[in-house]
Amino acid sequence: MPITIHHRLDTSGLSCPLPVLKAQKQLRTMAGGEVLEVIATDPKAAEDFPLFCQEQGHQLLQDNILHRTANNDKFIFIIKKKHDN
Repeated sequence: MPITIHHRLDTSGLSCPLPVLKAQKQLRTMAGGEVLEVIATDPKAAEDFPLFCQEQGHQLLQDNILHRTANNDKFIFIIKKKHDN
């Protein structure tokens, strides 16, 4: 079943903790159940995003998808926002 992406966030070139902080800010504006795709180039993001989602209660649908490009590696994270109570 394909995943519907509602929002995209490109944090390429940003270092820890900025990719997670920007994703957190974007998630605050989204409705529960919406899906955010985050692109990051910081290798630390591969550790940071799973931990962030676990701590905040968001669902990491796909994580650490590595796309090798000519200039740098890009990590893609697909995050489903938790439903607000």
